[in-house]
Amino acid sequence: MARYIGQRVLVALVLIWLVSTLVFMVLHLVPGDPAELLLASGNTAPDPQAVAQLRTEMGLDRPLMVQYASYLAGIVHGDFGVSLRDGTPVAQQLMLRLPRTLELVVAATLIASVLGIPLGTLAAIRGGGLADRLVSLLASLALSTPVFVVGTGLILLFAQKLGWISAGGYVPFAQDPLRHLALLLMPAGTIALSLWAIVVRMTRASVLEVLERDFVRTARAKGLGRRRILRRHVVRNAMVPVITVIGLQMGTLLGSTVLIEYVFNWPGLSGYLVSAVEARDYPEVVGIVLTISIVFVLINLIVDIAYAVLDPRVKLAA
Repeated sequence: MARYIGQRVLVALVLIWLVSTLVFMVLHLVPGDPAELLLASGNTAPDPQAVAQLRTEMGLDRPLMVQYASYLAGIVHGDFGVSLRDGTPVAQQLMLRLPRTLELVVAATLIASVLGIPLGTLAAIRGGGLADRLVSLLASLALSTPVFVVGTGLILLFAQKLGWISAGGYVPFAQDPLRHLALLLMPAGTIALSLWAIVVRMTRASVLEVLERDFVRTARAKGLGRRRILRRHVVRNAMVPVITVIGLQMGTLLGSTVLIEYVFNWPGLSGYLVSAVEARDYPEVVGIVLTISIVFVLINLIVDIAYAVLDPRVKLAA
């Protein structure tokens, strides 16, 4: 197990290095001078002295390999430079906003998993029945409904009509735990809806596939109870592809919560990325993109380790 985890960690570190290098190369291969682009205003050419000063501040006047080494050293130490807008350290804003987006993604994933895995399993064991058809219909509706429509509908119902909760906003957990959880519920539930549909479909398909395997038939022939077969043999073996989908979707959600954070006024990382792009803040954009990429790689590392826990054959094959 330790060898398998060590291999996965090494692969994750290599991936992080490759992603970091790719971001660096893309930024330097794009035509145009970043300093000129940042200082450009309409059709007016920027002052050459201001461009030269900004290039010096950003380190763009140094040799490319020196820039690359400094860039990697900054990533290792968690230093992404300072914002060109207000001079605050980018890492400070990332540490403030990343937990908020992660909180949304983790809460949505928990909701989708807790509701999706049991319902997907139920649909599989009741294949072709009323429960199967009803769950499949609800999953199809959830997948076909855009998240901004769901979010707006929840605001209209629970905030405007019923008045049970505020339409959006953010309160730190330490300041008011109950209000924080109440404000988290609607955006997390909105994100969870489409993920729930994916989890339901994958669980149903995976359980149906496992139910047809020989070891399940053998367990039935031995007289084992239906619940025991499901709990000890079917569900555990069916979870590997389900966890794969959940892990990939979590990584995708990190960069796709822009609409939800905007609709519910949630000050997370995705909204920060949009404002950084609009302001053409080079250090902020680089820091956000790298942070999302690194978190995505770490999520996949956790998924790989979960494989080995659920299916010992995975670590034996490594």
